[in-house]
Amino acid sequence: MDSSRQAEAVVSPRASFLSGLRTGSGLAAASFLLAVSFGAISTSHGWGHLAPVICSMAVFSGSAQFALLAALGSGGGPAGAVLSAALINSRFIPMGIAVAGDLRGGRFRRALEGQAVVDGSWAAAHLGGGRFDRYLLFGATAIQWPAWVAGTALGVVVSPDPDLLHRLGLDVLTPALFLALLFDEVRRERINRLPALLGAVIAAGLIVFLPAGPALVGAALAALVALFRTPARHRQADETDETTAADTTEAAEPADMPERALRSARSDEEVAP
Repeated sequence: MDSSRQAEAVVSPRASFLSGLRTGSGLAAASFLLAVSFGAISTSHGWGHLAPVICSMAVFSGSAQFALLAALGSGGGPAGAVLSAALINSRFIPMGIAVAGDLRGGRFRRALEGQAVVDGSWAAAHLGGGRFDRYLLFGATAIQWPAWVAGTALGVVVSPDPDLLHRLGLDVLTPALFLALLFDEVRRERINRLPALLGAVIAAGLIVFLPAGPALVGAALAALVALFRTPARHRQADETDETTAADTTEAAEPADMPERALRSARSDEEVAP
């Protein structure tokens, strides 16, 4: 039995959810500050007071919402802006596929649970070996969503200078947290080192020619390396489990031998005339 299954068996759902709240608190703090900036910028672009808050409640994706702002601010039409945001959010397709096996219930419930799949929560909930702690995922997202919406509302009401976070250096908090999650993931599983390195190389190459959003989407292609390597890893894990089970059975056989011999002797006595 691998470490991910042991962790799943030992940790209770309540403990996992509370762990998710603690993990998500740091992400929520960074999200709150970033959302203040989004609220301020969207207000300066003429969005009004209600539209930015509704956008944060429904979209709940900083990269997609800022892409939407950039597209509309540069004179692009609504269709192009929505397409740009959808392209940024296309990263959730492979993320959702990865976590789908750990969701529960019918289609509606699984779709509802899938709304908890956001970048930081998804990374924090990964147990290794393609398994996810769904309750930790829920807890980490449960604290981030209200922080994001509240930050947007504060930015709309207060309307600080949109460049204030950049001048204070607070805009590096979110990338720093994601970098910490990446380092933890790479340290925990060697299989993730090649995709992480390849993703960094692709992003560094694309950022020269493309904006940050498309460069990020292109770097996500590096995840296909882990996708193709995962089945072999699972087969190896299954073979290890089978070997362990066989060893356990063989170890139990000597203890059963006297009982088997006694049953055999009794059967012979019953058959003999």
